Amino acid sequence: MSQLSHQPSIDPAKSEELTILVVDDEPSNLTSLRKIFERENMRVFTAGGAKEALEIIRTHGIQVVLTDLMMPGTTGVELLRAVKQLSSTTEVVLMTAYGTVETAVGAMRDGAYDFVEKPLKRMAIVKSVRKAAERQFLLAENRSLRQEIQLLTTRKIIGQSQTLRHVLDVANQAAPSSATVLILGESGTGKELVARYVHGKSGRADRPFVAINCAAIPETILEAELFGHERGAFTGAVSKREGRFAKARGGTLFLDEIGELTPSVQVKLLRVLQEGEYEPVGGSTVKADVRIIAATNRDLKAEVEAGRFREDLFYRLNVIAVTAPPLRSRREDIPLLVDHFLGLYCKKNARDRLTIEGPAMEKLLDYSWPGNVRELENVMERAAVLCRGTSIGLTDLPPGVAEAQLEAPTSIEFAIGTPLEEVEQRLIKETLHHAGGDKPLAAQLLGISTRTIYRKLEGMPII
Repeated sequence: MSQLSHQPSIDPAKSEELTILVVDDEPSNLTSLRKIFERENMRVFTAGGAKEALEIIRTHGIQVVLTDLMMPGTTGVELLRAVKQLSSTTEVVLMTAYGTVETAVGAMRDGAYDFVEKPLKRMAIVKSVRKAAERQFLLAENRSLRQEIQLLTTRKIIGQSQTLRHVLDVANQAAPSSATVLILGESGTGKELVARYVHGKSGRADRPFVAINCAAIPETILEAELFGHERGAFTGAVSKREGRFAKARGGTLFLDEIGELTPSVQVKLLRVLQEGEYEPVGGSTVKADVRIIAATNRDLKAEVEAGRFREDLFYRLNVIAVTAPPLRSRREDIPLLVDHFLGLYCKKNARDRLTIEGPAMEKLLDYSWPGNVRELENVMERAAVLCRGTSIGLTDLPPGVAEAQLEAPTSIEFAIGTPLEEVEQRLIKETLHHAGGDKPLAAQLLGISTRTIYRKLEGMPII
């Protein structure tokens, strides 16, 4: 992204805020144009060639560049392309002599806003620059609004638990590579968030992230949706259409519910992973420039054994496996998630910030959350809408949550690769809970001394 892409926008109605750069190899032209624009209360920079012009653009917030088309060395068209590389929102107006209008029109396809013919007329040149400034202002404002919307809608991973930190550590290691990542986990655990996290930390972060839920697309059109199709490839294909692979070019393609792929699409996906190419329906071979991240809540090994999923595709996808942890295995993150969702939905529903009462929080911690983070989000949105007071109490929670009783687990599962320190801490905490907080009993169950229990607890993080 250009280093100047976030330059402050100007209001074209206020000429004194408008900064322009005039580029011409004729000093007399520069002098005349400077006087014209200064009379319009504009801030004016001048340059006698492309090299000097680009230095000014790098160090100043230029809204409009007015440049001669035919200059020795670097032409106005070449300068136009360089300007767009440096600052995509800066508008360029070309000055052209008789006989080069066709070239100027062609330059507009390269991003020029307008061209004016020589000999220049004061009103025409001022009008063109003002119009270009208005366009620059609108583009900058639109970009700013898009960034604000993205900040409001972009989901982030919330939590500080060791279980979650371990997942993010693996994701951080995998992100800079080109390796395929397979994200496992129950529904609602945030598998797409993990995929976006990997994409955001990768070298493809400034390129598209395209997601598709393989289970949500009818089997009959899934292949065309993924790979695209040519006009006339099948009944109803009245025009050529790009697939998700083409839309994700240079970026990341996230294939959610990968276990739902039909055998024929599995074959085509395997070809992409092996050969780096695919064929649109009815079309010819296309090179695939995407990083694939897949996710599923199914046991793909069991699917392979049952003959429903190709073994070779499974191994191609399972280069780096990450398991998004269920919410019940990171209960210490629940208060943080509750606070985040309350802030989000109070703002969305234009109401004062709500707090949550102690008994209500205890029930949220006791509940097993079969729907994981997605279910917790829904519960907090409901509470934010229906709560009549200033704090959320037990009556504001769904009955199933309000009546929850925490069941002591009889076993603990750990993913392969879980750090030994984390295994030890979780084992001590769960055993203590199972023992009702009785430290001597917990120590007896674990086969260690009570002093060891106290020593281990002192070194554990609160969150």
